[in-house]
Amino acid sequence: MGTGVPVSSAAGILARMERLTKWALPRRLFLVIGLGYLCTFYDIFDVNVSFVQTATSIIPGATPADASRYIGLPVFANLLGYVVGTLVLSPLADRVGRRRMLMTTMFITGIGSLLTALAMHDWWFILARGITGVGVAADLAVVNTYMSEVAPRTRRAKYTSGLFIFSGVGALIGIWLGLWLTTPSAPFPEGLPFALATPSFHWGWRLMYYIGAVLALIAILLRLELPESPRWLAAKGRVEEAAAVVAAMEERLGLGAFQPDGTAASFSLVSDRRAPYGELFGSPVYRKRVFLLFFVWLFSYVTVYGFSAGMTTLLVGAGYAPSEAGLIVAVGVFGMLLAGVVAYLAGEVMERKTYLVVSAVLTILGGLVVGLAGHHLWLSYLGAILLFFGQNVWVPVFYAWTAENFPSRARTSGFALVDGAGHIGAGVGLWAIAPFIPSLGVTAGFVAMSGFLLVAAFIALGGIASRGKILEEISP
Repeated sequence: MGTGVPVSSAAGILARMERLTKWALPRRLFLVIGLGYLCTFYDIFDVNVSFVQTATSIIPGATPADASRYIGLPVFANLLGYVVGTLVLSPLADRVGRRRMLMTTMFITGIGSLLTALAMHDWWFILARGITGVGVAADLAVVNTYMSEVAPRTRRAKYTSGLFIFSGVGALIGIWLGLWLTTPSAPFPEGLPFALATPSFHWGWRLMYYIGAVLALIAILLRLELPESPRWLAAKGRVEEAAAVVAAMEERLGLGAFQPDGTAASFSLVSDRRAPYGELFGSPVYRKRVFLLFFVWLFSYVTVYGFSAGMTTLLVGAGYAPSEAGLIVAVGVFGMLLAGVVAYLAGEVMERKTYLVVSAVLTILGGLVVGLAGHHLWLSYLGAILLFFGQNVWVPVFYAWTAENFPSRARTSGFALVDGAGHIGAGVGLWAIAPFIPSLGVTAGFVAMSGFLLVAAFIALGGIASRGKILEEISP
């Protein structure tokens, strides 16, 4: 039965979006979005193994054994840039559109990589990493918002997790390139026999950041084909443009003409008269969600960045050779790729917040195995894989969950606020906690670092249930 709701009204657009049960954009566009993810996570992980060579190249007096003393400041600058990028740039996506900001954020990421490659002093390197962080942060916020708005509601976590597979590939490229280009050759399994670092080839770390800049340029060119989010267009009153995008999606899935019914009449979009942050803090519902998610990301990032950005230097500081430590991390990152695959296949099986509890337990187990293995490298590899799997399998599911917690008119801002401010925990972990990890020993230190993820899991249990629900019902 008709209800008089126009097919091309904002309510009609949302109802038509809810008919989409499969990926309705061209499949190549999923790859385009994924390549941006690859580039972003390459820029997060490229510092892990390569920083030992960077430190000895541009920091007077630095040695491989004490490189962990110097990694805190550039990573903290990267994280500070992350906070700035999310809080300043991401809200623009709620004002000017997702697509336009996807170009801007990747451009900033590429410029940051280029400046890092050209660094001649430690202060230059630190500043360039900060600029990279600005682009990376805002890009993650916009990408996850965009994905939550174009993916079907029963598969939001699935498709976000599918993107995370690309992040695992980007991390692997960053780690293994670092191992190949910046560590001395060593017999396997103590290192890579074909690694290139020698006294005459000590600039491999620069090449890594040039590669990051090229990846960013490719991603920008490919993103030109992305359509704007229909939900954002509808929220801005640009209904005709939204209808055109949705019509193409419907045609791709072979759907017939939309017949308005009672479901269409139930959809509504609240006016966005206030600034996004004002909307979030002015509402008791969204204010509560902001604070809960902030603390979830705050504590979890102590663990995630402690290992993602600093595990190699932590192991070197605990007595491992650089090539040995780098190879443990390089093998371990395969766990991150596996985490993306598992989350893609099983990300809709449980309620979102349950995944973090499982992840915390697996991460602690992985840290125990690495610590107890000592220099029994095959066991260390197994522990590292388990650790990276555990600390990452919850992440794509929580990216989807975080976006679901906020309304379309402030979704990017909400995601950016909790994720960006939560990166303060990463900075604290790397600057204030990581330097003490080697003195605790690998076992106690890694378990202590993993424990913050368990704290985040207990906080997350107080959050909303959102699996399979309509976005506008979760966050009106």
